[in-house]
Amino acid sequence: MAVDLKALEGKSRLLFEVPLKPLQGQRFQPTGFPNLGAATFRSAAGDCLLVESAQSMANRLEATLWDFGAQRPVPAAEGISHVRVERKGGFLTDSMLEAHRINSPYLLEGKDKTFFNAIKNEVGAMEEGPIDNQKLAETLLKYDIGSLLHGVFLSKKELCGGRLRVKRALSAFIEAEGVRVAASGGVKNDQVNPAGDTKTGFGNVPFSRDEFTADKITLFVNLDLALLRGHRLGENAYHLLVLLALYKVSKLVHGDLRLRTACDLTVAQKAFPSNIPAFALPEPGQIEEDLKKAVAACKGTMRETTVKYEDEIKKAKDKNEQSDDDEDAESDEV
Repeated sequence: MAVDLKALEGKSRLLFEVPLKPLQGQRFQPTGFPNLGAATFRSAAGDCLLVESAQSMANRLEATLWDFGAQRPVPAAEGISHVRVERKGGFLTDSMLEAHRINSPYLLEGKDKTFFNAIKNEVGAMEEGPIDNQKLAETLLKYDIGSLLHGVFLSKKELCGGRLRVKRALSAFIEAEGVRVAASGGVKNDQVNPAGDTKTGFGNVPFSRDEFTADKITLFVNLDLALLRGHRLGENAYHLLVLLALYKVSKLVHGDLRLRTACDLTVAQKAFPSNIPAFALPEPGQIEEDLKKAVAACKGTMRETTVKYEDEIKKAKDKNEQSDDDEDAESDEV
């Protein structure tokens, strides 16, 4: 059954609020930040909590299109643009897996300048003066369509002075309301030497642990339709971007929402209505055929690029080993 997108015509945003709950029990572990811990805050709803950030959700949404066994896009998305990084032993990484997508050092900092030079040639006319956002969008569609959905910031000064950026069109985050701390803890037991030196990993080590319960957990999704139209890439590309976004979200909520060891969530209801009453989120199987056709319709505007990254890894490894040797020598002297 084809996905009818007519209800989205003329709309600036497509919003979903997906209710979640712990798969088992009531406790869950939120995301944590260095020197901050859990991201708690107060609102009109009372004590609240950021369970998963927009940055993390972008990475999780990207992963819905990746077949980790084959190390390629899933069959429904085969043919979309992305940059593959290989070394002598085979696959290394991909723009779809990198946290900063095509701004990854594995794509831009290696000796193989295939991709770097391609981007530089595409945007060379924008070295001075204002950025041509349509040309930038066309370049991203050609080399890495995911950057048009999840955003990118090409910070290298050699690329238009580090001014190339596109904001996220697809954003998601998870928040909890009415939260309470569920304090617990445990002990790392050393059955051989309980009184051993804990600084070197021996001995019994007690620890505390804070998890949370909540009255309400919600996944919020925002698809900026106006931004996608504003790229002026044509109807076929716009149609593909919308279907890709819907497929990512649908695979996420109908799939595995185990965010961490102690944060295993599931949807609390089967239907996911949106801010547009005439449109509900389809299931992945309802989108796949339309997605394949949309990819085929844009075949001439997208490509898969392969970059080699080999010598740099060995060099970095040798440097680290040398650094370790130096540290050992200093320790011996002391």
